[in-house]
Amino acid sequence: MTARKPIDSWLTDMDGVLIHEGTPIPGADAFLKRLRESGKPFLVLTNNSIYTPRDLAARLSRMGLQVPAENIWTSALATAKFMDDQRPSGTAYVIGEAGLTTALHDVGYVLTDQDPDFVVLGETRQYSFEALTKAIRLIDAGARFIATNPDNTGPSPEGALPATGSVAALITKATGKDPYFVGKPNPLMMRAGLNAIGAHSETSAMIGDRMDTDVLAGLEAGMTTFLVRTGLTTDADIQRYPFRPSHVVDSIADLVDQV
Repeated sequence: MTARKPIDSWLTDMDGVLIHEGTPIPGADAFLKRLRESGKPFLVLTNNSIYTPRDLAARLSRMGLQVPAENIWTSALATAKFMDDQRPSGTAYVIGEAGLTTALHDVGYVLTDQDPDFVVLGETRQYSFEALTKAIRLIDAGARFIATNPDNTGPSPEGALPATGSVAALITKATGKDPYFVGKPNPLMMRAGLNAIGAHSETSAMIGDRMDTDVLAGLEAGMTTFLVRTGLTTDADIQRYPFRPSHVVDSIADLVDQV
């Protein structure tokens, strides 16, 4: 096997790697501090499209984790970038919150329910029957269907919450149209993130807690992958996949000295 080049850039998932249910994972602060001091390009990634990078930076700061907003890459930003590349200055009907609507406004999109180019589904805690019905009818009328990420559930202190993938399945069942998912495990999100920080996949690493999104996306983007055991994936789960991470570690704390 060809030896990989030294790691010059780092991408890391947020939930399950840096934080767990609103609490920092031990070692996360030291890892982020080492990244900032090293001067190496890095991004904190999340499939959650609810918050803007500035919102997430403030939330992390309250937990004692210092991440500049420009070092946060969300599925909302990746979705807006993709749509701007595909159809600049287009129109969209959006089901989502500020993270997604702000990202689309920033690339020049007009949000409308009148004959939009796209129906865009993101994460929200306020799904409504009326909004879903409108989305279904617009897709039936010819709007293209895009979703920020395929996650079926998301974490909360009370347990699992239905997420974008579950709601997308409802719309697909009603319309017969599958969405194009931009977020992980689509390597498009990783490549756009790498381009944003001027990094190359051959010298970059992805850290995550999920085989089906983080590791798969990093693998398909050509990156070194690290799976941490502080999230959703167990050692038994790893064996069920036909692919493997480059490395498996107990937590982010084990990677501080590798930066």
